[in-house]
Amino acid sequence: MRLTSLFTLITGLFMTTLAANPAAAGTEKAVFAGGCFWCMEAELQELEGVASVTSGYTGGTTKNATYQSMGDHREAVEVVFDPAKISYEKLLESFWDNIDPTDAGGQFYDRGSHYHTAIFYANDVQKKLAEASKIDRQKRLEDPIVTEILPATVFYVAEANHQDFYKTNPDHYNSYKKGSGRKEKLKKLWKK
Repeated sequence: MRLTSLFTLITGLFMTTLAANPAAAGTEKAVFAGGCFWCMEAELQELEGVASVTSGYTGGTTKNATYQSMGDHREAVEVVFDPAKISYEKLLESFWDNIDPTDAGGQFYDRGSHYHTAIFYANDVQKKLAEASKIDRQKRLEDPIVTEILPATVFYVAEANHQDFYKTNPDHYNSYKKGSGRKEKLKKLWKK
């Protein structure tokens, strides 16, 4: 009886959360792995037309991924956006502007497969746009782009302390970002 009550309580909480936070009608999702999810979240969240950016883990096969048990997943962000206000192409531009797509070892400070870059497409339109943007960006670079374009898989939401990290821990975030040399490296790479 207690197990049934616990299941009912958990199911009720889950359904309440879904009802309180439904994907708004007319929104779409985009998923990007750009190294540290804190940095990608900060850049994408500030774009007009972006409703939310959630840090998490995707691209692997490990069930119920967490920061401590990520398995073969990558750190990534799931972006909910209003295509009437911002296009998927604009999100792709921002993604490329905030990564070094030629780095096969990770991104900046963060090394290893958890920090490999990727675009996870939700449908054929996103796939085609991502592929076209990769071709366009390759024209600007001497070294080959290693960023993968992959079908979207299960997205595991990261722990609460990783959400909106740039807002909730600005000193730590800014120290991390500055120490990584991210801004300078991106400016040099994209000649901005």
